[in-house]
Amino acid sequence: MHRTQISLESAHYQRLSREASRLDISMSAVIRRLIEQHLGTSGGEPDPLRDITGIAEGQGRYVARRHNEYLYGKLRK
Repeated sequence: MHRTQISLESAHYQRLSREASRLDISMSAVIRRLIEQHLGTSGGEPDPLRDITGIAEGQGRYVARRHNEYLYGKLRK
């Protein structure tokens, strides 16, 4: 990974900061996502899951962290 520095208009910086907070990720991660969305995958090959990413809506639960519980029912210990 390369480190770089960019200059942003104040309004862009504020929007980027709000989006990072909303997604609970760094501003760098937001920028990397935007680059991938605009320029495509880094390997030059299309991502087969890109078209379906984000199509489902959640109910505000921690589905990603507890996906096995939601997929398979009660967690086994």
